[in-house]
Amino acid sequence: MRFADIGQQLRAYRLESGLRAEEIAARLGVSRAALYRYEKGEVIKLDTIRRLAELLKISPLSLLGIGVEYFARPVAFLERLRQVEEQADQLLLVGGAFCYQTSTEAVEGAIAEAWTEAADAAGDRAQARAGADQALGLLAARRKLHQQRRPNIIGILSEGAMRRFLSEGVAAGLNLPERTRARCRVAAANECESIAQQMESVPIGLQLGLTSGADPSGNFMVLRGRERAHVIGAPFPADTAPNGGLGVAMITSADEAVAVHQRVAETAWRDALKGAAAATRVRELVKQYRVD
Repeated sequence: MRFADIGQQLRAYRLESGLRAEEIAARLGVSRAALYRYEKGEVIKLDTIRRLAELLKISPLSLLGIGVEYFARPVAFLERLRQVEEQADQLLLVGGAFCYQTSTEAVEGAIAEAWTEAADAAGDRAQARAGADQALGLLAARRKLHQQRRPNIIGILSEGAMRRFLSEGVAAGLNLPERTRARCRVAAANECESIAQQMESVPIGLQLGLTSGADPSGNFMVLRGRERAHVIGAPFPADTAPNGGLGVAMITSADEAVAVHQRVAETAWRDALKGAAAATRVRELVKQYRVD
């Protein structure tokens, strides 16, 4: 058994359960420190895995990394995505309005402002703020990881998603003061201009295209590392608030799933606008939704 992998999945599923570490440790009959050691990859008995799976309401096979992993909480999905990205040398993204790893600081700042304001207005402010801070920390960790590893990225962005991004701004769907929503729209417009520049210049290790036809029926990623590849069904955009998403994310390393998603992505890339043509189209969209 790969205990480090089990530990990573245990942490992600703990976040998915909504239970605090001390609650799980108490029900398991171990100390919180022992639970954290399991999450860091300490040897764990099969009986303990079985009991943890019962507590977390998942199959023991899920903790062992066999089969498909499912996440309904955006923050739990963010943690598991960070773990998979740690081992990835190539990232293939299909759908969405932007690629978080290569996004501007304006997007990062707008996400932080929007999530923090929404948390401060929540009924349980302390809990909401803690969730926002945790999710912001995971986003920062993903950005730092990208800067360290510099994996190759191919992103096939969606025109429909980009239209919504420009219309509503960063962190769409949150009930924010109009002044904050306006800043989120400006951040979205600036990000799309940055995307257009990247499409024209094609930085080393980054290629971005734009689907101008029908939206992808579901956003997904194929992440490849030295040992294995993962398919990630990603219904939650990077700017989805920690408790604001409605959907189920999926992660699997099954060969069949990787192969079929790779074929779909290759077809989408072949048909996508690229280079100057893609940049021109993105700038046309920005003009349509320009905020003065």
